[in-house]
Amino acid sequence: MKLAIMQGVDVSSTVPADMVAHIARKCLIDEVRTWPKPGLVSHVDTGSHTDMTAAHFEASARAISPYFSDLYRAGYAGADLPVLRKVGLAAEAAMLRATRGINTHRGAIWALGLLSAALGWRVARGEALPCCDVVRRVWGSDILATTHEPSSHGGVVHRLYGAGGARIEAGLGFPFIRSVGLPALKKGRELCPGDEEAARVQCCIALIAQLEDTNILYRGGTEGLSYAQTGAAMFLRRGGVGNPGWRVHAETLHRGFVSRRLSPGGAADGLAVSLFLERTEKTIS
Repeated sequence: MKLAIMQGVDVSSTVPADMVAHIARKCLIDEVRTWPKPGLVSHVDTGSHTDMTAAHFEASARAISPYFSDLYRAGYAGADLPVLRKVGLAAEAAMLRATRGINTHRGAIWALGLLSAALGWRVARGEALPCCDVVRRVWGSDILATTHEPSSHGGVVHRLYGAGGARIEAGLGFPFIRSVGLPALKKGRELCPGDEEAARVQCCIALIAQLEDTNILYRGGTEGLSYAQTGAAMFLRRGGVGNPGWRVHAETLHRGFVSRRLSPGGAADGLAVSLFLERTEKTIS
């Protein structure tokens, strides 16, 4: 679906917009095809979930990817946050159609959508500013001024625990992704050369260790968050994916999360966002 706001946008934005959609889809699929990720759905098992499988995630990734092109074009055109939200809601509707009502990628649509728009904004203006800084500078104040929907998971967690979640992370320019996610991907490659899955596991677990994951808080409260962060930190202290037995350690952590029904969806989104930032910075400028 192409929204009216996209009409009349310079055709020079078309090729990178298509590239953005392709990269976003690949990052989302690489995320779900990573194992062991503690408590999360993968191509191996369904983690702490009984209502979704890797097939749902892959169908969702294919359904929503065209909207990242639309968001790139919206950013290119200088759209404000309400316009970006309109495209994002259309992407959510496509996701729900593809998964028959299952929320697989709402958080990823939000984060990758903002960064796709930031890429378009930057290219149109010839800016060298990092995309995370574009989000903070162009839409950050409006993002931070937005309130949580009281009935949403994020709204419940914010009311009970004061956690900011994805809204605060985006409004501030994705500080956890920049300070934790991206360095962990690089570290994973150094620790386990030639194994991209290992690098993705390192990134995901590093994010779990430090992120105040609202998905974990919703399912397990502060006790669940403490368990998750402590277990992830222990994995990293043991050498992460540089430890010869890292897969056994990661699977043990995974089983512990599953037994407590903990699912670090924020870290899963963070892994996809980290991959997206790496790949777009190399190909789109």
